Amino acid sequence: MQVAILSDIHDYIENLRKALKMLKNADTLICCGDLCSPFIIDELGKGFSNPTHIVFGNNDGDLFRISQRVQLYPHITLHGEFCELQLGGRKFAVNHFDNIGKAIAESQSHDVVCFGHNHRLEISRKGKTLVINPGEIMGWVSGASTFVIYDAVQHEASHYIVE
Repeated sequence: MQVAILSDIHDYIENLRKALKMLKNADTLICCGDLCSPFIIDELGKGFSNPTHIVFGNNDGDLFRISQRVQLYPHITLHGEFCELQLGGRKFAVNHFDNIGKAIAESQSHDVVCFGHNHRLEISRKGKTLVINPGEIMGWVSGASTFVIYDAVQHEASHYIVE
């Protein structure tokens, strides 16, 4: 199973569209927050047709309308601020904040911990736990628009730069 992981879109539609084309063969998509505006749900819903899991970030301003838009796309699940998922036989913890994600990873109670917030691409290990920050789709803070593909069979992740 291939799991695409992205974060910190911040309304940058052009980069999001390019990323969605690059990850179109993934089995599942995880978004670690900071979509920002409700119209990003339409981009995700139309741009990726497989199961999509989203957690809120600190810049998701109109939670009501984001929640309304999600109802138009049955393949998208909005989890609130945190979720645990079973994907490809692996246990995931997903939230937006890096400090929370790293604390969860310390417990080594999950196979994969995903987060965003600081816009810094990170793929590391804490014991058995793979720690993933896919960086940012926005591309302005770090200077690169990035996402990650996680391979559940190999328990490995690779990052990609959106051109």
